[in-house]
Amino acid sequence: LAQKSRELQSAAHAAQEAQDAHEAQVAMLAKELAARDADVGCLAQKLTEALVEVGRRSERRAAGAEAVGELRARLERLCQALSQAEREAEEAAEQIETAELELDAARTRRSEVARECERHQAEVLRLRENRHELRQRLETARAAARALHGQIEELDAALRECEVALRETEVRKENLVARVQDDLALDLAALYASYEHEEQDWEAIKEEIEDLRQKIARLGNINLDALAELDELSPRYDNLIAQRDDLEASVARLEALIVELDEASRARFAATFEEVRVQFQELFRKLFGGGKADIILEDPEQPLECGIEIIARPPGKEPQSISLLSGGERTMTAVALLLAIFKSKPSPFAILDEVDAALDESNIERFNNVLQEFLTHSQFIVITHNKRTMQCADMLYGVTMEELGVSKRVSVRFDGCVETPHVA
Repeated sequence: LAQKSRELQSAAHAAQEAQDAHEAQVAMLAKELAARDADVGCLAQKLTEALVEVGRRSERRAAGAEAVGELRARLERLCQALSQAEREAEEAAEQIETAELELDAARTRRSEVARECERHQAEVLRLRENRHELRQRLETARAAARALHGQIEELDAALRECEVALRETEVRKENLVARVQDDLALDLAALYASYEHEEQDWEAIKEEIEDLRQKIARLGNINLDALAELDELSPRYDNLIAQRDDLEASVARLEALIVELDEASRARFAATFEEVRVQFQELFRKLFGGGKADIILEDPEQPLECGIEIIARPPGKEPQSISLLSGGERTMTAVALLLAIFKSKPSPFAILDEVDAALDESNIERFNNVLQEFLTHSQFIVITHNKRTMQCADMLYGVTMEELGVSKRVSVRFDGCVETPHVA
C-alpha cells in the first residue's frame, strides 16, 4: 500500500507538473493570441486607412479629370476667342487704314474749308459794316418819319375834332329846327332869313332857357302807354295790397298767439317750477337726513330761456353748487330732483341704472325708503348690484352660471316670503 501510495503520489505529482506545464503553455498561447489580435487590429486599421486614402485619391482623380475637361473646354473657347480677336484685329486694321485715308482727305478738305471760311469772314465783316451804315441811315429816316407821323396825327386829330364839332353843330341845328317846328310850329329857317337883329338881354334868355330845361328834366320822359299799364297793374296792385293786409293780420294773430302761449308757458312753468322746488327741498331733507337745497333761476325775467342753478347744503356743510359736491352727494341730489319732478308729474314707469353705486349704507337705506313712497303711482325698474336695494324689490331678475360657460336667467318673486332672501 505504501508503495502504491508513493506511486499514486508520484503520478499525481507528475500530473500536476503536466497540468502546470499545460497551463503555462495555455497562458503563453493566450499571450500570443492577444498579440496576434493586436496585430490584426493594427492591420485592419491600416487597411481601413488605405481604403480611405484610395477613396480620396479616386475622388481627386475624378475631380482632376473633370478639371482637365473643363480646362480643355476653356482652352477651346479661348482658342475660338483668339481666332475671333485675330479676325477682328484684321478688320480693325483695315478700318484704320480706311480711316487714315478718310482723315487725310478730311484734313485736305478742312484746309480748303478754312480758306473758304477766311474769305467768308472777310465778306461778313464787309457786310456788317454796310449793315451798320444802313441801320444808321434807317434810324435817321425812322426819326424823320416819326416826326412826320406825329405832325400828321396832330393834323388828323384837329381835322377830326373840327369834323365832329361840325357834325354836332349840324345835328344840334337840325334838332333845334325840328324841336321848334314840333313845339312852336315855326319854320326857323324862314324866320332866320327874315330876322332883323335887335338888342336882346341874352343872359335873361339863357336863364329862362335853363329854367325851362330843368322843368322839362324834372318832368322826365313821357310814357304814352302809362294809362294802359296803370289799368293793367291796378288789379295786381289791389291783389298784392289784399295779400299784404292778410299777411299783416296773420302776423298780428301769430304774435298775439305767441304772446298768449308765452304767458301761459311762463305761468305753467312758474307753477311747475315752484311745485318741483318745494318737493325737491322736502325730498333732499329725507334723502340726506337733514340739510337744505334749492333750485334758482339765473334770470327770473326770462324763465323760459335762462339756466337753473342747483344749490345743495348737506348736513354739516355750507351752501354750495352741486358741482362742488362729492360723487355720492351729487347722486343723491340728482335723485332728489328727479323724484321731485316725478312727484309733481307722476310717470307710470321709471328705469334707474346703477344710481346707488356711489352711495354708502345709510344713504342706500334712505334712498330705498323714498322709493317705497312712489310705488303707489309709479313702477321702478332698478339695475343694481347692491344687496339692500335687491332686498326691497318685489321681483328680482338676474343671470346665473350654474355650469361653466352656460348662462341661465333667473327670476324670483318675494311675495309671501317669510324671510328676506340672501342674494349673492
